[in-house]
Order: sequence, then structure tokens, then C-alpha cells
Amino acid sequence: MNHSFDEYAAEYDAWFLANPNVLLSEARLVAATLEGSRRILSVGCGSGLFEKILRDDFGITVTDGIEPSESMAAIARKRGLDVTVATAEEADYGDGIYDTILFNGSPSYITDLASVVDRVYKALPAGGRIILIDVPKESSYGLMYNLAKAVGTWHHPLLEGVYPPDPYPIEFVNAANWRTTAEKIAHLERAGFGRLKFLQTLTTHPLYSERQAEEPVEGYDRGDYVAAIGFKS
Repeated sequence: MNHSFDEYAAEYDAWFLANPNVLLSEARLVAATLEGSRRILSVGCGSGLFEKILRDDFGITVTDGIEPSESMAAIARKRGLDVTVATAEEADYGDGIYDTILFNGSPSYITDLASVVDRVYKALPAGGRIILIDVPKESSYGLMYNLAKAVGTWHHPLLEGVYPPDPYPIEFVNAANWRTTAEKIAHLERAGFGRLKFLQTLTTHPLYSERQAEEPVEGYDRGDYVAAIGFKS
């Protein structure tokens, strides 16, 4: 279990609420990936903030979540989610119950992503989809986060003038392991997923991404928040 999220659960929501255009850009991306989904499982649902926004603003209902942090799960339950406390590696994916299994912002906090993707493939029905959404390692945010992680703080001369006014809490940065989009594609294809699709948002430099909310666009060549969607044949 990642203890950063138990200790700093309130800070997670506070950061998103202090960056509403980043939050809206990301929520629009998540909503676009769920078009046509019927029953959705959100893995690493955190505080249920995104699920609440999906329900209230996009008419998309996500009732079930998996979250390793007890503190986060408690907040998500108050927002109406039925949350099981478990890691992605040990979670029960329902054996055909869900047609969509969503990992929004959680892949970088999963130690063995390859085995999780394999397990999701086995659990999904034919035509079901997996959605991996995260900051790519190669993106501007990814490079910035890894630099902050390497030096252990946002307050370093190498980062001066580079990061946004209200950066992602360093505790969450230190706990993450960002992967490249190519790594995620390899995991999806190795598990058997096909018809891969990609959507991206946060396409301006991190210094400017809070200036306005974006609509998601196809691809993964310039976004700092990228969705990789695979379908089971």
C-alpha cells in the first residue's frame, strides 16, 4: 500500500481543486474514453473525485472502485462509490462483470503493471475495454516530475521558473513510477488487447496548462495526460 495517499488524502483533492482547469481537462479526457461503456470498475479510484465529476457533469455513472488507501477509500465512499480496499495486483476484477476497467492516474502507482493488465484481459468479456490514463514519462510533466523526484523537492535551482505555481505535492511525486507510452502499449499488446486507441490532453507546457481547460484530441504525441484504450477480441 502507498502510505503517501493515506497520510495526504486531503492534499490530493486540494491540489485538483486549486487547479480547476487541469482537473476539467483531465475529466473531459476520462469521459471521452468511457463513451459506450455500461458497467465500469475504477481501479485506484482515490477519493472518488473524478467519479463524482463524471456523474454530476457528464452523466456517466461509476459505482464500483478499488483503492489501496483506506483514507482515500473512506472519502470515495462518502461520494457514493462502493470501494474495495485492495492493491491492483490483488484485486478481484469480476470475471466478466465489467465491460470497462478504468485506471485513471493510477498506473504510475502500480508496481507490477504487466501482471495487472494480464489479469484484466482475462476478466473482461469479449469486446470489453481497458483504459490506462496517466502522465507519460516522456511528456513535459513526466520529465518535470522525475527531475523533482531526483532532487527531492520543487525548490531547487534546476526547477526554478519551470513548474506551475501550485505543483503536484512532492509526496505523490516521490511515490510514483511514470512509464512511457511505449511501455504501456507493450503491456497491452502482450496481454492480447487490440484496436488500440489514444486520447490526449494538457498539450501546453505545464507552466500554462491551468490557463484554460482543453478538449481531448486523438493521439499521444504531445499530451501530458494520455489515455491508452485497448479492446479484448
